[in-house]
Amino acid sequence: MTKEELLQQVCGLADGMTIQEQSNQPTVNVPVEKWLSIAKTLKSDQRFQFDMLSDQAAIDWPQENQIELVYQFYSTSLGHNLMVCVRVSRQNPIAPSLYQLWPISEWQEREIFDLFGVRYSDHPDLRRLFLEDDWKGYPLLKDYKDDFMLERPW
Repeated sequence: MTKEELLQQVCGLADGMTIQEQSNQPTVNVPVEKWLSIAKTLKSDQRFQFDMLSDQAAIDWPQENQIELVYQFYSTSLGHNLMVCVRVSRQNPIAPSLYQLWPISEWQEREIFDLFGVRYSDHPDLRRLFLEDDWKGYPLLKDYKDDFMLERPW
């Protein structure tokens, strides 16, 4: 399947999905309320067979009041990849956990929770991964400040 065919078939799964044109790899934007259903289809549908969640990351967009969750999928049987972007509100950052579909996401989601504050519904063990349990705030949010941070001299 070509990149264009993959994108068209994935975008046909639900309303509100868009193709991210400026990306070098096949990339789609998925509304958060449809994400779990789409993720299940990406894993189980014979057209896609995305059996590997190779990476999960987050990007803080404070001007847009959103956090973007970025997922990298790969199909070991079909040899194609897909990047999926899902945006959540910074005020109430909640996304569905993908743990039941790709168990590796348990650790990836804990890292994003720890550093960005995104909460994952139905996560089996959502707690800090790197920072102490009593740590205040989320250090990778662009407006994060604490008493120990160094300021730029300019």
